[in-house]
Amino acid sequence: MLKASNIHKKYNHLSILKGIDLQINTKEVVCITGPSGAGKTTLLQILGTLDAPDQGKVIIDGININQLKGKKLAHFRNNKLGFIFQFHQLLPEFTAIENVIIPALLGGRGKSQSLDKAKKTLDYLGLSHRLNHKPSELSGGEQQRVAVARAMINDPAIIFADEPSGNLDSKNSNELHQLFFELKESHNQTIVIVTHNQELANMADRKLEMKDGILLPEITIKPLTQTIDTEQE
Repeated sequence: MLKASNIHKKYNHLSILKGIDLQINTKEVVCITGPSGAGKTTLLQILGTLDAPDQGKVIIDGININQLKGKKLAHFRNNKLGFIFQFHQLLPEFTAIENVIIPALLGGRGKSQSLDKAKKTLDYLGLSHRLNHKPSELSGGEQQRVAVARAMINDPAIIFADEPSGNLDSKNSNELHQLFFELKESHNQTIVIVTHNQELANMADRKLEMKDGILLPEITIKPLTQTIDTEQE
């Protein structure tokens, strides 16, 4: 689903990413962890087309996104990618369902079709009774589920999440984490998450660790099996 090759990025001559190679498969939940300043969010922004690398190539769903510019890139981002941020980024003047349909309308989908899809998605997320509530009338967990619905509205190839549970209490964090894996199974969704939450990271199909602008080698941990010999007579 996604392949990144030799990704480099500098800001003011400071190297943030130093040659990242990464492959993510369809229907895979991948968590990227590491200390603050390791380059996790910068990598996520480049993978999500919100920033461009100084060097390297990113291919998503068979498309080389380095070759997309302007309206073509915006169209690809809107139709192929979904985003979930730590602080929801919901528009305060709009209701839950209005926030959810915005990407669909921007993508040229009809209002009636978009409203129907948004209602079904919010119902799936347990928010059918909150369609017409504004963000200020929703709990933190409800706001984040609205953000998840917004990310899902255009049936994206990949959802990118940047510290999605960082602003939630433990109960809502656990519910959000479980939701990601439900989406993987029910919607064949591919999800890439940047997180400091080790509990979430350990639940993922793969946990990748960044340090000083590079990805550390993956370590596959196999279940420990222990054979107990029967007592010999």
